[in-house]
Amino acid sequence: MEDYIGKKVLVVYFYPKNETDGCTTEACTFRDRYELFTKANAEVIGISGDSLESHTDFSSKYKLPFILLSDSDNKVRKLYDVKATFGLIPGRVTYIIDRKGIIQQIFVSQFNPKKHVDEALRVIAEINKEN
Repeated sequence: MEDYIGKKVLVVYFYPKNETDGCTTEACTFRDRYELFTKANAEVIGISGDSLESHTDFSSKYKLPFILLSDSDNKVRKLYDVKATFGLIPGRVTYIIDRKGIIQQIFVSQFNPKKHVDEALRVIAEINKEN
């Protein structure tokens, strides 16, 4: 992620699991609106505890144009303090990080995956107005 600091706004979204309804909806919504992110000079990165092989299959199946990172030991999830829902389901949280590396927005909604994309685009527009 350090490769993007100073260059692009980052949208880092944590999601529970590949191939589940909500996670597929979220990933495909990011995919379908990805051009809006690139036009806004932003990059999307998805993170879950799934294996690298699972990410490769998921990304290929849905033609995802952005990076998926495997956090199988949940170290990154812990660093970002992403809490589990009901203590069981890995949290669905999106962080919008500006070009200086400062988190500008944290959006949490386990059960409204499309809203993560809308919120990210809204915050990126605000960041770009300020610059």
